Amino acid sequence: MKTILSALLATTVIAMPAMAEDITEFRIGILGGENAQDRLNSFQCLADYTTETLGVETKLFAPADYNGVIQGLLGGTIDMAWLGASGYAATYLQDPEAVEPVLVKINLDGSYGYHSIGFARKDSGITKIEDLQGKTFGFGDPNSTSGYLIPSIEIPAEYNVTMESGDFFGEVRFTGGHEQTIVAVAGGDINAGVTWADGQGEWEDGYNSGALRKAVDAGLVDMNDLVEIWRSKPIPEGPVVLRKTLPEDVKAKMTALVDGLYDRDQDCTYTVAGGETLGFDPIGHDAYLSIIAARQAKSN
Repeated sequence: MKTILSALLATTVIAMPAMAEDITEFRIGILGGENAQDRLNSFQCLADYTTETLGVETKLFAPADYNGVIQGLLGGTIDMAWLGASGYAATYLQDPEAVEPVLVKINLDGSYGYHSIGFARKDSGITKIEDLQGKTFGFGDPNSTSGYLIPSIEIPAEYNVTMESGDFFGEVRFTGGHEQTIVAVAGGDINAGVTWADGQGEWEDGYNSGALRKAVDAGLVDMNDLVEIWRSKPIPEGPVVLRKTLPEDVKAKMTALVDGLYDRDQDCTYTVAGGETLGFDPIGHDAYLSIIAARQAKSN
C-alpha cells in the first residue's frame, strides 16, 4: 500500500505544473542600438506606468549588446523585453519555455513589418551594393535581425557574393549596434552598413520609425547626407515578450498596459517604439517561424 501511495504521489508531483513565483520587483530589458542612457530615458515612462500598474519597483536594464537581454530572459533576471525577431528566435532555440511573445509594434498603415536598410554617404558615390566591391561594410549586432541575420542571407543570395572580409567586400565588421553603424557611416569610418526602419514616410525624417528615425531625433545624423542603397524584403517586427513563469495576473496586466499605451500616452509610445506607430497589437509564436528557421539554418 505504501509503495502504491508513494508511486501515486510521485506521479502527482511530476504531473503538477511548475508554480509561478511571486514578484517583488519587475525588470525590463532594453536591446542595444543606441547609447545606454538614451535607452533608459526612452523607457522610463513605461517603467513608471509599470510601477503604478503592478505596485512593485520597476528596474530598467540596458546591457551593452543584444545577448545581454537574451541571457537575462533565459536566466530569469529580466521579466520583459521588446526583442527583435532574431533575438526572439535565439531565445526560443535555447529554451522554448523561457518566454512568450504577446504584442508587436504596428506601423501607421496597420502592418507590422519593417526592413533592413542598406545605406552609405551620399558624397561617396555609392548607390548600390555593386559599388561596395573592395570597400568596408558594417553589420550591427550578431543577434540583430535587420543588422545582421537577414542582410547576411539576402545580400549574398541576391548578388552572388559572400560576407567574408577580403572576398567581395574589402572588410566586413560588426559595429556594436544600430546607432554605432549609423554614426560610423555618417562619419566616414565605414563605407556602408545596414540598420532598421519601417520604410514608410520620408527618407529625410529617417522614415516613420526605426534606428534612422531615432538618430535623426537625437541629432546624430542629417539624412540628406545619406543615401539608401539596398532594402530587404519585409521582416516581421520583433515581439514584446514576457517570461512564462511570471504570475498570470502580472502577465495579463503588463500585456494590457503595453497594448493600451498608445491610447494612454502617445509621447511615451513614440519613445518606446522608436518613432511613429499606432501602438501594439497581439502576436503569437507562429509569426516568427520563418525567422527561427533562418536562424537555425545560419547556425548549421
